[in-house]
Amino acid sequence: MTDTPIDTGVAHTARVWNYWLGGKDNYPVDREVGDTIRELMPQVVEAARGDRLFLRRAVTHLVREEGIRQFLDIGTGLPTADNTHEVARAHAPDSRVVYADNDPLVPAHARALLVGTDRGRTRFVGSDLREIDTVLAAARETLDLDRPVGLTLLGTMGHFGDLDEALGIVRTYMDAPAPGSFLAVCDGVFDGAEAVADERALEALQRWQESVAQPYHMRSVEEFGRFFDGFALVDPGIVSVTRWCPEPVEAGAVRDIPQYCGLARKA
Repeated sequence: MTDTPIDTGVAHTARVWNYWLGGKDNYPVDREVGDTIRELMPQVVEAARGDRLFLRRAVTHLVREEGIRQFLDIGTGLPTADNTHEVARAHAPDSRVVYADNDPLVPAHARALLVGTDRGRTRFVGSDLREIDTVLAAARETLDLDRPVGLTLLGTMGHFGDLDEALGIVRTYMDAPAPGSFLAVCDGVFDGAEAVADERALEALQRWQESVAQPYHMRSVEEFGRFFDGFALVDPGIVSVTRWCPEPVEAGAVRDIPQYCGLARKA
């Protein structure tokens, strides 16, 4: 478990994200930054909600259509609604979930909200995702990596400025579980979405870099797609979060936003 003290004077990614999602686990500095970014780039709140929507739809697909009963959720952030274990167990009560995050505010909330049941188990790992051996060793106490696992990295890999480093981390994690495992990634992109190449959007990104403890790096769709190299993409492939298996009533009304996602299978 991380011993890093909570700094309430500097905005933090998980807390700003929590604010955009309507949560209460944030501080004035997080709300101030969140409001500034939202004013410059209104799509950011829709992106945060789209990220959560993709999590719900991807986990539901994996449980119902692929038979996945184990999940490793890395960079989970602060618990809100529709957490991975809640979504999975709504369809398969015996599902097991391991969460990992190094945000010092997350563990306290995880202990209260990310709890197991008699038929399923939940574990929280307070480690940086770069500590791959530590995270996987803890995950093995709950998950059987000789069987397929669903790995989720949502809103996480954009914190790595070096794309090769980010790709290496993802591939190392995906080397661990059995064939038939799945990778779900969701992050911000600059192209392929409307109204993101203007000066206000660029200013919003600059404000984020200056104000939040964890810088964020938007990537092109092509760069984002490299996370899935060597894996078999699940339809509809790499798309804006609004277009990943929308409900029939939404299909004709969705629009692209600068948050892309994909789900792929390890052969």
